[in-house]
Amino acid sequence: MSITTYGLQQIKKELQHLPQEQLAELCLRLIRYKKENKELLAYLLFESHNEQGFIESIKAEAGFMFSQLPAQSYFTAKALRKILKMLTKYTKFIGNKTAEIELLLNFCQNYLQYVLRQTSYKPIRLILIRQIEKVRASIGKLHEDLQFDYSQEFNKLLDDADDKLPWFNKKSYLL
Repeated sequence: MSITTYGLQQIKKELQHLPQEQLAELCLRLIRYKKENKELLAYLLFESHNEQGFIESIKAEAGFMFSQLPAQSYFTAKALRKILKMLTKYTKFIGNKTAEIELLLNFCQNYLQYVLRQTSYKPIRLILIRQIEKVRASIGKLHEDLQFDYSQEFNKLLDDADDKLPWFNKKSYLL
């Protein structure tokens, strides 16, 4: 005996037929079980109207987390992954490529500012490299005008990384 799973279209049709009180009850029941569902609904209800303000608050939170990075390489890598997990979650909430690029560029700039430049711990280096590759791929998917704006910012980031990090080779990541 198996439980039937329904597709998004079927659920959407069924939700359209429900009265408002029952729909609100279902939403409250849904957010009770997962913290991420509660955070998403809170974003949609309270923050989605001011997307730029929300992005700025995420940047501020990430900046604070960067300022609290531990000195040991292993724990620094864990803290960086935690910051990335937070950024990924909020990027999913916003659902906008430009917001993702903006947050990742901010992450990379904070990385250059706060992470030890001479680190030989490979996981810490790979975190920056993966994010730079992710930004480069995301910029390629944007409209031409936005591509131009963000590519200038991206190239500036590459120049900064090349100047500050002895192990970084910017020629590998140019657009």
